[in-house]
Amino acid sequence: RDVERSRGLGDVYKRQVGAGGFGREVYGWLMDELTLLKGHTFIGFLDDNEDALSGFDLDHGVVGKIAEFEFKEDDYFICGIGSVKCKKRLCQPMLDARAQFLTLVHPTALIGRNVTLGDGVVICPRVTLTCDIHIGAMTMINCHSSAGHDVSVGAWCTISAHCDLTGGTVLEDEVFVGSGVRIIPFKKIGSRATLGAGSVVIRDVPDSVSVFGNPARVV
Repeated sequence: RDVERSRGLGDVYKRQVGAGGFGREVYGWLMDELTLLKGHTFIGFLDDNEDALSGFDLDHGVVGKIAEFEFKEDDYFICGIGSVKCKKRLCQPMLDARAQFLTLVHPTALIGRNVTLGDGVVICPRVTLTCDIHIGAMTMINCHSSAGHDVSVGAWCTISAHCDLTGGTVLEDEVFVGSGVRIIPFKKIGSRATLGAGSVVIRDVPDSVSVFGNPARVV
């Protein structure tokens, strides 16, 4: 895992991209689980809204705007943006400029055998990934969600809390999965699709559509 390989590099610096609600959640886990910061110094948040943290009692603040920040070779970043469209729009230019995003795995997550995680992945508390799973770069999986055997998730996806991706599920790139979604085995979700909260997906979902309901239907 990238977060493991990055430990012990010396005096390197970690900044978080995004100071919204999900960004503050990630920040809390970083501060509470200090092992996630071993070998790093947390500097602060990057957010285009310099007042994003106004009114919140945090030990760190916004240190600059995303597009304007001039990062150095020893800077590392964690993506704290839940919106698929926003995180790709804001983070892709940073990647193009060779910014380094860490993969963050909360210590309460259960990671099984033959699970591969791409660069910049965020795995939140109580997530379960069983075996023979691939999670693409810059994807986030939120609390208490699970993925069964042979699941494949593309890049830039967001899987919200309490979701169940059963065995053989395939998510292509840039899929948003709302809270509490259930997908039955071996279904394919097309790129840029949106699965509404609480939906039960019993058939393949085409590219670039939104589905909702039980069973999920295009809306």
